[in-house]
Amino acid sequence: MFDLQGKVALITGGSRGIGRAIAIKLAQNGVSIVVNYVRHRRDAEETVAAIEKHGVHCLAVKANVAKEEDVKRMFEEIHDTYERLDILVSNAASGVLKPAMELTTRHWNWAMDINARALLTLAQYAVPMMGQGGRIIAVSSLGAVRAVPNYTAVGASKAALESLVRHLAVELGPKGITVNTISAGVVDTDALKKFPNRDDIIGVSLERTPLGRLTTPEDVADLALFLCSDGAAMIHGQVVVVDGGYAIQG
Repeated sequence: MFDLQGKVALITGGSRGIGRAIAIKLAQNGVSIVVNYVRHRRDAEETVAAIEKHGVHCLAVKANVAKEEDVKRMFEEIHDTYERLDILVSNAASGVLKPAMELTTRHWNWAMDINARALLTLAQYAVPMMGQGGRIIAVSSLGAVRAVPNYTAVGASKAALESLVRHLAVELGPKGITVNTISAGVVDTDALKKFPNRDDIIGVSLERTPLGRLTTPEDVADLALFLCSDGAAMIHGQVVVVDGGYAIQG
């Protein structure tokens, strides 16, 4: 079920954290990888090396997914290298962590462009390369449906992302392309270190998670692998939560 030999995947924000874990997991199952990054070149190079240990090819492309000209150039490189794309994982994310009353228009647009609109642009370029159908996965968070301190702009952008996934699912289903969202619980990555109350977030999550531990990037990657497999052929337009049960306790 997990034999994905010969397929090609683009993972945005793929050089670190959740994106890196997904890239490596797919590579372990025969997928050639495109790792997109925007700043951390050394991390991207290390991720490429880790991926190619599994006997697949990996291309690293620097591109800001909030800029259409960068996305266009990235897909030109993908086409020149692979001539196809089977899997798109929209994982790159950013945003300002501030109370709502301190947000500016720039803060709002920044979060929306990178976390939500980028998926639309990526899909518009990816779909023509998915001639035999494909998989599109967006990575969201519980902040899309819950109020989290200082998470206003990012949470709103993640909610927009999840809505976009549903609309894309309706439009792209007839093309044999499934579109789903992975909503991850608290994952201790570099992104979480930017939260001023990181320790409190981790403590509360550990207390409220029935399985008694934080979600790891590998947990998210396992779900991404499943959604890319034949076993998930009829999972479409959904938000699939991986959080050890954290969200079920209100």
